[in-house]
Amino acid sequence: MGIKGLQGFVTRVCPDACRTVDLKEVAEKHRIDHPDIPPVIVVDAMSCVRHWYTPESWVCGGQWREYLANLEAFIKAFTAAGITLVFYFDGVVEEKKRDEWIKRRWQNYKEIAALFQFVKTHRKQPGRGMFVLPSALPTFTRYALKSLGQKTVCTLKEADFEVAAYGLQHNCIGILGQDSDYLIYNTSPYFSIEKLCLDKLVTVMYCREALCRALGLSLTHLPLFACLLGNDVVPESLLEGFWSKCLATCPPRNKSYNRRTNVLLAVANYISRVPCSYSSLKHLEEMLPLGSDKTLLLRGMESYLLPGQHSPWIPPTAEHLKTFSAVEETAMCQDKEIFQLAKEQHIQSENYVVFNILCNGVIECSNSLEDDRDTEIPGQALIFRPVRQHVYSVLLEPGKGGACPSVKEWFVYFGNPLQQPEVIQPVQPPLPGGTPNLKTLWFAKGPEVEKQRYSTFLACFHLQDLMEELQALEAPVAGFCCLLAYLMLQVHSLSLEDLNAFVALVLCLRGKSASQLERLQLMEVDSRAVHLGAVFIRGLTTLLMANSACGFPFRMDDLMPWKVFDGKLFQEKYQRSHRSCSVEELLEGNESLYTPFQNLKSLICKACMAKKRTIQSRPRGRGFVAGAQQREFNPRFQQAHRSSFVPPYHNQMRGFLWRSPQPQGREHRMGYPDRRRRFHLPPRSPR
Repeated sequence: MGIKGLQGFVTRVCPDACRTVDLKEVAEKHRIDHPDIPPVIVVDAMSCVRHWYTPESWVCGGQWREYLANLEAFIKAFTAAGITLVFYFDGVVEEKKRDEWIKRRWQNYKEIAALFQFVKTHRKQPGRGMFVLPSALPTFTRYALKSLGQKTVCTLKEADFEVAAYGLQHNCIGILGQDSDYLIYNTSPYFSIEKLCLDKLVTVMYCREALCRALGLSLTHLPLFACLLGNDVVPESLLEGFWSKCLATCPPRNKSYNRRTNVLLAVANYISRVPCSYSSLKHLEEMLPLGSDKTLLLRGMESYLLPGQHSPWIPPTAEHLKTFSAVEETAMCQDKEIFQLAKEQHIQSENYVVFNILCNGVIECSNSLEDDRDTEIPGQALIFRPVRQHVYSVLLEPGKGGACPSVKEWFVYFGNPLQQPEVIQPVQPPLPGGTPNLKTLWFAKGPEVEKQRYSTFLACFHLQDLMEELQALEAPVAGFCCLLAYLMLQVHSLSLEDLNAFVALVLCLRGKSASQLERLQLMEVDSRAVHLGAVFIRGLTTLLMANSACGFPFRMDDLMPWKVFDGKLFQEKYQRSHRSCSVEELLEGNESLYTPFQNLKSLICKACMAKKRTIQSRPRGRGFVAGAQQREFNPRFQQAHRSSFVPPYHNQMRGFLWRSPQPQGREHRMGYPDRRRRFHLPPRSPR
C-alpha cells in the first residue's frame, strides 16, 4: 500500500530526491564494480501490472495476446541491456492487513458499478480515467512471465517485504515498482515503473538519503516516520489527534502546501527531536490512542526491518519475526512431504492457491468485472464454489470423526458484506470408489495415475463422463470445453447464442496474432458480454486451482487465457450471435471451422443432456456489425433457427482441434437463419 501522500510529497517538495537515471549506465557501473555479479533488478510485479497493461481495450475481459506481446517487449528491452529481472508477486494477504484489503475491495466495487453504468448508458468503453484491471490479470501475469523464461516468485509474506529483502541480500542494482514503502526500507535503490521510458531505459530513482536530508531525519528514523503517518499496520484513524499536536508545534513552511504535506513535515519535525531508543518508542505507544493493542507501533516498525538488520527502536531480544517453521507447525496439512512440495511450487509460481489452503485454510479472490444488477448471472464466486468445495476435499484429509476441515473464503460478490470470511465445507467429488489420496495424485507415476488425475479433475466439474472425448482434444481446447460445459450447466440463463459465441471465439482465435487482434474494432460494447467475459476468465483460474490440486493432469500453460480468449473478439462473436447471424459469418467465412464448430457444440450439449439441461435460444438483439465486409453464403451453413438445441453427440475426431484423426461421424447442422449468398473461403490468417 505504501504511505498515503508520500510519493507525491517527494515529487513536489523534495525534487532532489527524484533523480533521472539511465538504467543501462547503472548496469554498466555495476558490472565494473562487481564483474562476477550480473546486474539484477527485482520487480514488484503487483505495482507494475497496471503499467504493463497498455492494450487500448480493457473492459471486455482482456486482450491477452496483446498483453503477452507487451510483456515480451518489456523483458527484451532489459535483456538487451544485460539486465536480469526477477519478478515478485503477492502470495498471501496477511491477516494484519485484512481490513485494508476489505477497504480496497469496497472501493473497487464502487468503481466497477460506475463502470457498468457507463457501458450500459453509452455502449462503449469509458476513458482510461475509469480503468479497472481485467479480472485475474495479476494471476495470469505470473504464468505469462514464467512462459517467457523469467524467474517469478510468489511470496510467503507481503510482497514489498520480500522484494526489499531480495534486493538487499542479492546486491540488486534496484527495485522497480511504484510503492512508497520502498522509500522506507533500507534496501536497494527504488526505481519508478510509472516514469520508465522503456525505449531508452530511463526512469526516476527516488533517493531515500535525499528525502532524509529534506526532512531532517536519518535512515533509522524512516520506519517510525512511516508508522506515524499511517500504513498497513498502524491505521490513520488513530493518528489524527497526534497530527494535530504536531501541526500546532510546527508552523507551515509554505502557505501553498496542502494539509497532508504539512502533516508530513510536522511529523518529521517531531521525530527529529525524539531520541532513537526503545524507551522513546514505548513513550509514543503510551501517548498514542492505540486502544487495546499497544504493540501496533512496534509491529509497524518491525515490518520494515529486513533480515540481518537491527534498529535502535527495537530491542534485540524482541521476537518480532515470526519464523515460517512456526507457521508450518500450525498448518492444516501436517504431511511434511506434501506441505514442502506445495510450498516449493507456490514460491516458484507453479501451483495456484493450493498452498494457501494447505497452510492456513484461507483463500481470497478480489473483485471481478461483474454487473451486480444482472440478476440472471450469479457472482462468479458462487458459480465456481461447488468446484472449490470438491478441490478442498481433494486437498484436505478428514480429521477425527471423518470430517474434513472447513476453508475460510474471502470472495467479493454482490450480497457479501465481507465482515467475516464465509466458512465453506469440503464436498467429495463424485468419483466411484472415492477420491484418490493426495500422495497418489502428487507423487505416484504411471498411466493409471495419470488417468486418476484427469478423472479427479473432471469430477470436480461433474464432467467425468466426458473423459474420453475431452482427452481426444488438444489440451487448451479440452480445458476450454470443460469450463464452458460447466458454465452452461451452472448458469441456466446462458443461451444457445452464448454457447455459439464462445465456441466461435475459441475456433477463430487460433489463427490470429496479437497485431490482428489489436486492429479489431468494435462499434459497441455490450455490458452482458463484459460480465460473461469476466466470469469466463475467473473460470480459468478455477481450472488452475483444480489442476494444481489434482497433480497437474494439464500443463498450466494449456489453461492460459491467451490460448482460448480475447475480449474484443468475444464481444464481436457475442453480438453477432445475438443478432442471429449465420454460422458462416460467425466463423468469418472459414469453411474449415464448420465441423469443429459442430463437434464442440455437440460435446457441450452432450454434457448438458446428461444433466437434463436444455439450452434455449434467447437472442438479445441490438444489431452489431464490425468493420469487416459480410461474406457470401455457402449452402453448407444453411439451417433454420430453432428455439432450443439438444442434439445427439457425435464423436467426430477430426480437424486441427483433435490430437489425432479419427473416423468422421454424421454431421450435425446448427440453428442459424438462411443467408442466400455464395461462400468464398478466405485465406488462412498467419499464426
